[in-house]
Amino acid sequence: MITDSMSRRTRTVVLTLLALLVGVGGLWWASARETAPVDMADRRAEVAERGAAVMPFDLTKTTHSFVPIPEGGRQTVTANDPADAEQIRLIREHLTAEATKFTTGDFTDPATIHGDQMPGLAELRAGASRFTVRYEQLPNGAILHYNSTEPALVDALHRWFEAQSTDHGTDHHAN
Repeated sequence: MITDSMSRRTRTVVLTLLALLVGVGGLWWASARETAPVDMADRRAEVAERGAAVMPFDLTKTTHSFVPIPEGGRQTVTANDPADAEQIRLIREHLTAEATKFTTGDFTDPATIHGDQMPGLAELRAGASRFTVRYEQLPNGAILHYNSTEPALVDALHRWFEAQSTDHGTDHHAN
């Protein structure tokens, strides 16, 4: 009789612990699924706010793209309205200044928007003398061409582009 009683008690404890474990796991899973999009939405709102403070043009009137290529990448900013001379002027002024800063390792503006820990940023700062940034004017904006012969810097550029694309999402960004 005592053995049967202990066996039932042990079984009850084990089943109770299992039920608790399954319940806690289910709550964690549901919580992770519900908060992940909210966290990214919050992150994107924060990035948009910081971006508006750093970039002189209207983010709702422009489109940005970050395209990795084998030797580096292309960052394009264009006015959504090709007749919007003010936005086009602001884009060109900003990208001209950024190109100059980036060639000296000054990535203050992207770091202000995305944070100092953004992927690829440390390598780009340290390796600024080993890649080029070339400005090109477009009819409705401008493009920066990033090039390096060093695979590690190309990888850093690609990770940096991906971080920006992820942070900004698809609103006003072509990826």
